[in-house]
Amino acid sequence: MGSKRPKRTELDRLSVKTLDDRFLAELEQGLNCSPFEGEAILDLVREVFAPLMGSDKSGGPPGTMSVIAIDADEPAGKPLAACRKRTVTLLVHRGVEDDRILRDSGPDAFRRARIPDLCQQALSQSALLTREDLAYRILFVSPRTISRDLQSLRNTQPDSPVPLRSMIQDIGPVLTHRVQIVRLALEGKTMTQICQRMHHSPAAVANYLSTFTRCAQLREKGMEALQIAFLLDRSRALIDSYLDLLAQCRSDETLAYHLAELLALGGARKKTTGPLRKVRR
Repeated sequence: MGSKRPKRTELDRLSVKTLDDRFLAELEQGLNCSPFEGEAILDLVREVFAPLMGSDKSGGPPGTMSVIAIDADEPAGKPLAACRKRTVTLLVHRGVEDDRILRDSGPDAFRRARIPDLCQQALSQSALLTREDLAYRILFVSPRTISRDLQSLRNTQPDSPVPLRSMIQDIGPVLTHRVQIVRLALEGKTMTQICQRMHHSPAAVANYLSTFTRCAQLREKGMEALQIAFLLDRSRALIDSYLDLLAQCRSDETLAYHLAELLALGGARKKTTGPLRKVRR
């Protein structure tokens, strides 16, 4: 006969014999933190130090690298040292496709082919790259070379601005773009139509819609804006804008219909993804 199935109490005892629970116990007993505060600190430690502890699951395929960039919600003109940072994962080299560009057209063409996509990848992870990031951390050239590349891109693609931090004023506030993208989705526009109109990648658009959907779900549970911003790890200004958009859905049948579709899709994904921050109850 096989062994008996472990009792619930036995599993509960095993579940507290982990590094996470040891860390939470130290916070609660040593620093007098509440369980809620302890979970929040633990999530922050995971987010910041996971890449250094070999437990980061967002490594990606060969050609991928991690870079620390400025949070996209930080306003233009704010000193970089005072800005919130995010660790983003970027696919720099796409394999055979980029090998062909380098062979046939040289390194200048390679950089100009990759810069817009790299910036969009960062933006889809709620961060903005700078010229210095591209020059010293990603493409290993001088900032002057990056400036020439950007000028070339502006000349050849005037309708597709590159979302660098220094160009926020040229393309409009990032927060406004997020709300516009969500509104277009609520109006029934397709992913292709939104990407073409807003000059954003599908990954960035999907990221904004996912955040908006989770915001709507938490609002349905009666949570306030500050709580939602904390749980989703987003700025209060963005959450307030999303809540204003939710209020508009109540008086517009088209917006309400597509909101219901987003919530239905979000409910289906919730079984596997879960919230960004977990709260111990």
